[in-house]
Amino acid sequence: MTLPASRRTVLLATGAAALAAGCGDQDAGGEPSGTSAAAGRELARTTDIPVGGGRIFPDEKVVVTQPARGDFKAFSAVCTHQGCVVATVADGTINCACHKSSFSITDGAVAGGPATEPLPAEKIAVKGDAITLA
Repeated sequence: MTLPASRRTVLLATGAAALAAGCGDQDAGGEPSGTSAAAGRELARTTDIPVGGGRIFPDEKVVVTQPARGDFKAFSAVCTHQGCVVATVADGTINCACHKSSFSITDGAVAGGPATEPLPAEKIAVKGDAITLA
């Protein structure tokens, strides 16, 4: 014999289902988490990234660097200290204006605090002279 569900049971089940749907494996744009809506789209040409420097793509929250000629790297542009988007790339470092943290253009390692964690690497593809998010 099945008993009718109480109002409390129905509300709890509905809330749990809504929470599970909201915490699913998608970002706010409907893309699966861990992927970028811009994946595969060209970010820049290789000539746009200076040797010994880099360029920040704030919309994608990615910074692309070229530590040595033909060696392209990409990192998250979100500072690991308090989540600000980095502001500049100069003199071999990626720099956050919020609290003055800096990171190596070679491997994203902390070059100056207060950040204590490196910038996470991002995946890019270089085909010909096009740089795309992978």
